[in-house]
Amino acid sequence: MAKRSLHASQPGIQQARRAFTRKGWTQENLAGEVNLKTRQPVWRFFTGRPIERHTFIELCSVLELDWRAIAENPPAEFVEPGEPVQSGGIDILVQQMRSQRQGKIQDQCGTLQLLDINRPASIDDIYIDVNILEEIPSQQWLELTNLQDLPPKEFDRVGLGAVALKQIPGISAVETASKLRVLGKPGSGKTTFLQHLAIQCNQGNFAADRVPIFITLRDFAGEAKTSGEYSLLQYIQAEFLTSGITERSVLETLLCQGRVMLLLDGLDEVLQPESKAVINEIRRFSENYQKNLFVVTCRTAAKSYTIQRFTDVEIAPFTQDQIAAFAQKWFTTLTHAPIEQELGVQFIQKLDRPENLHLRRLVVNPLFLHLACWVFHRQEKFPTKGAQFYKQCLDLLLGKWDESRGIQRDEIYRGFLLPQKLRLMSQIAAATFEQGHHFFEQQEIEQYISDYVQELPDAPTEPEELQLDSEGILKAIELQHGLLTERVRGLFSFSYLAFQEYFMARKIVASHNLEALEQALERLVNHITEPRWREIFLLTAAMLRSADSLVHLMKQHIDAIVAQDSYLQEFLTWASQKSRTPPTPPAATRAFYLALTRSPHLASHFALACTLDQGMFLDIALDDLLLECAMDSSPDFAHAHACADALSNALVVVLDIGLQQTLQHLKDQLPDPTQDKTQFENWWQANHLAWTKQLKGAIAEHHNLQQNWHFSPEQQQVLQRYYDANQLLLDCLNSNCEVTGAVRQEIEAALLLPQKEIEEREWRV
Repeated sequence: MAKRSLHASQPGIQQARRAFTRKGWTQENLAGEVNLKTRQPVWRFFTGRPIERHTFIELCSVLELDWRAIAENPPAEFVEPGEPVQSGGIDILVQQMRSQRQGKIQDQCGTLQLLDINRPASIDDIYIDVNILEEIPSQQWLELTNLQDLPPKEFDRVGLGAVALKQIPGISAVETASKLRVLGKPGSGKTTFLQHLAIQCNQGNFAADRVPIFITLRDFAGEAKTSGEYSLLQYIQAEFLTSGITERSVLETLLCQGRVMLLLDGLDEVLQPESKAVINEIRRFSENYQKNLFVVTCRTAAKSYTIQRFTDVEIAPFTQDQIAAFAQKWFTTLTHAPIEQELGVQFIQKLDRPENLHLRRLVVNPLFLHLACWVFHRQEKFPTKGAQFYKQCLDLLLGKWDESRGIQRDEIYRGFLLPQKLRLMSQIAAATFEQGHHFFEQQEIEQYISDYVQELPDAPTEPEELQLDSEGILKAIELQHGLLTERVRGLFSFSYLAFQEYFMARKIVASHNLEALEQALERLVNHITEPRWREIFLLTAAMLRSADSLVHLMKQHIDAIVAQDSYLQEFLTWASQKSRTPPTPPAATRAFYLALTRSPHLASHFALACTLDQGMFLDIALDDLLLECAMDSSPDFAHAHACADALSNALVVVLDIGLQQTLQHLKDQLPDPTQDKTQFENWWQANHLAWTKQLKGAIAEHHNLQQNWHFSPEQQQVLQRYYDANQLLLDCLNSNCEVTGAVRQEIEAALLLPQKEIEEREWRV
């Protein structure tokens, strides 16, 4: 049998002592480097006495010596050739160990317990290959001035930029670096990625010449704290025993031959008192057995826990293709019923709709994507109130996600309760959003935290202590919840724009009394013409117990936009008069004429009319298409062909007999382009101007648009703001907010009316 202990030769002792002298350590220092409880093994090492084989090798490694050159009669292998596990060489040993540990790895890594799902799912059924950013976004340098004017749609890409072009598959990152630390935000899929690596390795699909070992670092730290010995070697030996591997030399052989892939999960989950010892042990162990593969996961916010000689990468957000693939797997895995697979298709189709843009930006995170799938599975639709979904996401980040996995964090909040944390985040959101800041320097955010802390009972009074508390709280928020994140070096933001908007709205709704609420709503409606406040209005309306007061205030501010311009009031009076012909709802007709008169070639401006009366959609859209073909008409054949097709389509849906006869007469004048293209082109060249003039006249007469309205550029801008604000008001009313029937009816009836008629209505009431 191979010797279980080793001792140094006389030349080896002299070489070891010279190395020890160069280090400048004491024997206690050296004992601490290899996590020995006493210095007795160190004394025995330097006096040539036998010590445990693994301790001998570790001491040599720390002293940067080749243990074989120091030992007396070093063995060729740790396991004798005649022993069964080594009968076919190291490759056979690897295969035997993978086979013997297959059940253990499958139990540790083969399934996922999806949140709020009552049964585990196979990782092979749900896993989506992740991409890796080779550069860490938060380590880039950008100036704050470069970010402040960034449009909201670009918000979630800050910190990625060109880095997004450098994404590589996660497997490729592990193949490239033998010592890898994988960073990621909460719920980004770090643990699942490690589990996938372990399963793929054990199945021989990846790193087939290695044995996978999966360790949860918080479990290792807990046992090490109890035993007083932070030794990964001892921990893995004990773990091997659970698989029936009793020969200690097996692990040492695998490690010395570089045949292990060690997967260490959750460095950020180790509590502060043990984190330094755990990091030192990972560094020491990886240096002692550097031929092996090492992958450590850690939240991005804990990147300060550096491990020497490890390469840092970060898990990239899901792409649209990854979102679609995950959703399809999710609904297929949840149940094998065909209808569930159809739900996966519906999920992606509805997710792509414009009204779900904010949701689409959130589900690049696998945790939020799972939540969205779960909600859609239960309701077969997305929440009508976006605030409900955001609240569920925040519940996950503020505790439920860690609690579901039994993780405890260092409590740096000094006893903050959940309501206090929510108020703090709301205060930060309000202060930054009102200034138009989505990005802010670390010093600014720490000042907001300091301002909040000073108002708490027993708050520190010393400026330095208060500053340290604010720094600690910011780090805790970033690490534990991921609500605030360092986008680029020294510049923070909310992790998602939706969270900043949600907390801004929550600050308004959570006003402490009715008077304060009215004042907050007054301040809000002052921003009714600013596009970036749109989501705040929708969220606030959805979160209020009664939105009557808000929609009343919105209506008053909207009417005031055009109240002082007599020409615009005359225009609204004309639109109101034209809306008095049934059966179309008057407000819908007013919206239609407003859009048609202002921009007859832009179908998007008919959205307001269609919101008020869905039945107008086809007629409006086709009328608009005809007008687009007729305006600025071209002798080009393709343009002529498009006009002919549009005219044919219009004839199918137009119900007015007079207009239908006129359009049919115009169509009869057109030669058939499919019969004789040359004849059609010649006719179009000669007659297109007169023909399109008749077409425009017919449509104008049908809609009674003979009066020409000429608006100045300034008036056009005012009308645009007026139109968009009315659309926002309607969107709030249709957002399933709590508005009484009488208030809803009153507002809809008075939409787009001139000031005189509004005052007359109020007088009648």
